[in-house]
Amino acid sequence: MSALWIDAPTGLAGDMLLAALLDLGVDQAVVESPLAALGLAGRYRLTQHEARSGGLRGIRVDVQGIEDQPPHRHWSEIRDQIHAAALAPSLKQTVLAVFTRLAEAEATVHGTSAEAVHFHEVGAIDALVDVVGVCAAMQDLTPGEVVCSPLPAGSGTVSTAHGLLPVPVPAVLELARRHRIPLLQGGDLPTGELVTPTGLALVSVLADRFVAPDVLVAEKIGVGLGHRQLDRPNLVRLVLHTPSVDAVAGPRWESLVVQEAWIDDATPEEVAALANRLRDAGAIDVAVQPLLMKKGRSGQAITALVRDGDADEMRRLWLSAGSSIGLRERRQGRWVLPRRHGVLDTPWGPLAAKQVRRPDGRCTVKAEADALEALQASTGCGLDELRAAAAAAPFVSTEDWT
Repeated sequence: MSALWIDAPTGLAGDMLLAALLDLGVDQAVVESPLAALGLAGRYRLTQHEARSGGLRGIRVDVQGIEDQPPHRHWSEIRDQIHAAALAPSLKQTVLAVFTRLAEAEATVHGTSAEAVHFHEVGAIDALVDVVGVCAAMQDLTPGEVVCSPLPAGSGTVSTAHGLLPVPVPAVLELARRHRIPLLQGGDLPTGELVTPTGLALVSVLADRFVAPDVLVAEKIGVGLGHRQLDRPNLVRLVLHTPSVDAVAGPRWESLVVQEAWIDDATPEEVAALANRLRDAGAIDVAVQPLLMKKGRSGQAITALVRDGDADEMRRLWLSAGSSIGLRERRQGRWVLPRRHGVLDTPWGPLAAKQVRRPDGRCTVKAEADALEALQASTGCGLDELRAAAAAAPFVSTEDWT
């Protein structure tokens, strides 16, 4: 399955993403059909044309509102409009997620509630076209993974409806904070606003990770051009690529957040319940160790390994479901071998298993412990017999290497 790399050396805006997707081959009808379902047909004009920026070709899109009296759209009204539209459930969910993140960020920086947010970035017809269009185009492409290079934040100030604002603008900075999105500062970067709130909200939902791929075997490239003139090509490149065998042959570095609390005022049952809730909420693993704490009190050190994107939610869970009044946190990482899930074809039926590729190219397979226990309960066979049968059984993968 193809993966998609978003390369945005001069920043990101919704219309640039949309243009790159159209250049990648997505039909414009894919973009306009859900917009019609939202009741926006006849209220805008979307045009695409090939253009040049800094001598490089790409597609530039223009979205023009043609409403006689454009309504003042609030987030609550947009949300109701999306809920009521005859959109595919997965597309509706993605569009709502993008607008929700935009509204929450704007509410925070303006000191109001998300329900009451009315601002040009979400209210304007072009933002509706960009968000719905990009989400629909991405769903049409269905890449197996989306990664985005770290984005340049820009510098200086920008003129807005609220006057001169510092760059990155408050909504962009708030989105980056909320969703742990890295922004590049300094260096040889153009001045001014390089990343818009709409562009950042889109990739905060659509991108799985914010890092460039280590190995790239490009299949197809789409180039979307921005409208602003810079001292270099102003573009976003979308690269469809297929991971090569070499790309999955070795260990992969994965950034992690380690969250930890020492607790001396919880029962063993409460500690176990917290650890289980952390695992259920997405922690990669949770460990509990006994401690001798101050004043000779017995305690427990609870440590959770958490993915970057889950850190905020896990933090809220620690402080609401546990007894700790604080939480330590540090960034670490781990090297992980390529792996994929599948089944072993045993005489008693399929057995869930995981295959791992070692650095020397060997592939090893291990049956999942829960699946072994379930098979033991249903067959009455001993674990040694089942493990021996699993070792001799052929492995059938059910997913790509990760």
